[in-house]
Amino acid sequence: MSSAASEYRLDGIYKQRQSGFFMQRIKLAAGVISSAQARAVSDVAEQYGKNSLHLTSRGSIEIHWLCEHDLVSVKRELAKVGLTSRGACGGAVRGITCDSLGSAASSAIESLSHRLHRHFTGNPRFERLPKKFKIGIETDVAGGRHLIQDAGLVLARQEGGHAWYDIWIAGGLGHAPRPGFLLSEAVPEERIIPIIETILNVYSGNVPPGKRLKHLASEIGEERLRTLIENHPGYNEELPPVTGLPDVVTLTSSASRQVVIPIFAGAITADQFRGIASIAERHAGGVFVISANQDIALLLDPSADHAAMYEELALSGIPSAADGGLTLRVCPGSHECIMGLAPTRDVAERLAAILPEKSHRMVWAISGCPNSCTRPQLADVGIVASRQATGSGGERTPRYDIYRRTEDGFGKTIYEGLDCADLLSVIPGI
Repeated sequence: MSSAASEYRLDGIYKQRQSGFFMQRIKLAAGVISSAQARAVSDVAEQYGKNSLHLTSRGSIEIHWLCEHDLVSVKRELAKVGLTSRGACGGAVRGITCDSLGSAASSAIESLSHRLHRHFTGNPRFERLPKKFKIGIETDVAGGRHLIQDAGLVLARQEGGHAWYDIWIAGGLGHAPRPGFLLSEAVPEERIIPIIETILNVYSGNVPPGKRLKHLASEIGEERLRTLIENHPGYNEELPPVTGLPDVVTLTSSASRQVVIPIFAGAITADQFRGIASIAERHAGGVFVISANQDIALLLDPSADHAAMYEELALSGIPSAADGGLTLRVCPGSHECIMGLAPTRDVAERLAAILPEKSHRMVWAISGCPNSCTRPQLADVGIVASRQATGSGGERTPRYDIYRRTEDGFGKTIYEGLDCADLLSVIPGI
């Protein structure tokens, strides 16, 4: 990789499949964004990015179709509203993910997400890592998302304004999926940052470029990795308790009501995103959340006029009902991503048209390459474009593997190497 490409990645920028175009990823702590920030993102996408946005399954935002000479202007406009892309790509600590906002523990989860985001974003000590490092925070283990993080935090308990977390480490998907393992239980919040720093130091000092923490766990074993971490000088450090006003921007009243706006394939126009910003300003305290399913969640003020909100939503032009309520995570695939092997949005539309209504109660995911950015192994049904095959005329077409998850852990492969026709024929029967 060239030096310029490496620096771009640290600023959250990837080259797009189409020559001369770039993608800018925006990091959000726990997927939380204010209405003012959302308007700025919409303006950038409208002016520089063909009026389109992609919501990711890690609660971040991607703006595609950017020209290189506009990248500095894009960064400046985002910075004006406090948004950053530093470390959104490349060998750095990525965006802090969470899909538990709206729960009774929202305040603790969101506060920790913001603190981790501020601490690791742009921190030069952790910007030249062998590869990406992902942190996720959840209130429970039901969805299995803690298993795919380099450091997965699961709320163990709360008491008297304090919180304790179980720490899972060395998980990841990609070409060699590996579930994370439990490093430590019921860790007080004051030790979370020192422990993550310790994990990062062990990782960067023992892993070659291009490899994630899961590779070290596979190479030396979980117990040896645990020993390296626990014997590190920083492991037992404890920071002073956090005091002051709550570090929370979403509405957290017990009477708040969460409303999810489904966004098909994570694709939304700048105008639609701006419309949701206005709705959030009037009914949800000027804040909304991009969820792990690429949807948008509003935590409504108890005094909000819910009927008016739904009426505004209906008039906003958001194609949220295009899939009949189906939860379907989709990456950009070969439409824009240089790694994409399949046109994922096209496949998603064809699937949505043929799936029986009973299938809409399930979670589906489509990944355009083995990197598995949409977490297909954690969906009820996950589809991965695993390779391309060359036909008799020299044409190359994608081949798909299907995963089925019916218990804890990762889904199991039930079909391999299907072409698109075979994929569409077997899916309705799953």
